[in-house]
Amino acid sequence: MTSARPAPPAVVRLVVGSVTFLLFAANTVVLCSVLYLVALLRLVLPVASFRRGVSRLLVAIGEAWIGVNTFFLRLTQPTVYDIRGLEGLRRDVSYLVVSNHQSWVDIPVLQGMFLRRLPFLRFFLKQQLIRVPVLGLAWRALDFPFMKRHSREALEKNPALRFEDLEATRRACEKFRHAPAAILNFVEGTRFTPAKHARGGAEFRHLLPPKAGGLAFAASAMGAQLKGLVDVTIVYPHGTPTFWDAISRGLPEVVVRVSERAIPVEWFTGDYTDDAAFREGVQAWVRTLFREKDEEIESILASRALPGGPTVR
Repeated sequence: MTSARPAPPAVVRLVVGSVTFLLFAANTVVLCSVLYLVALLRLVLPVASFRRGVSRLLVAIGEAWIGVNTFFLRLTQPTVYDIRGLEGLRRDVSYLVVSNHQSWVDIPVLQGMFLRRLPFLRFFLKQQLIRVPVLGLAWRALDFPFMKRHSREALEKNPALRFEDLEATRRACEKFRHAPAAILNFVEGTRFTPAKHARGGAEFRHLLPPKAGGLAFAASAMGAQLKGLVDVTIVYPHGTPTFWDAISRGLPEVVVRVSERAIPVEWFTGDYTDDAAFREGVQAWVRTLFREKDEEIESILASRALPGGPTVR
């Protein structure tokens, strides 16, 4: 059982959080400045072999940025990480990575956990995020796939836009077809909240209904180079944290379970858009995966129930 650790005084959180944020900011400004210069070289020198070498250098800079930020977190935060299942993962092959999504904190947790255990982890970003100061252009230089996400209202008015999103997924993944890559997909499509869960129905207790199309299109675009699917379950036993919690001693524990699964071979050649039977098969596979994930989350939370009180989430 895990009991809730008393929160540190507000003044401690303010000081530690401010210092950690400044360390992050300094690391970002310094390494992004270097990254911009290297990315400019890739733009102006069109020799293919040189561009591939520059791309590897850009990834090394991105990994250094993650490594330094992870070091700062471990230095300033007393967070306990309970992580299992990383054995056997490789950097020289490609993976699809699937995770549940609860908080923006998921990203630094995943990046730090998989650093130099998988190829450089990339994830889909909304097109609007390219305007984020400093980081937007860095994500572009590191070949993060940007996508236009259509609203629920727009999709209801024009269902064809759904397939436009999926085709954008295919195009974004094709650039990784000939080099090791780890592509992260939050198949719930958005972060979990009680309100979103209420709208999504009662099939899952701790998850939103998954959207399977992105996985099928990514598998089709990258092909048999994919070694497998890395299934990740993240749980915050003391409640879903904010970014401020993560940098100001407000995140007591993170529990992560990782398992590698085989990707059904038919995903590499199936037509998700026009083959209804294939589409239903992919959706059924992903929903089975999510039912297992839901049970795993329930088990983790139950094992960390507060003595004499309810499970915290």
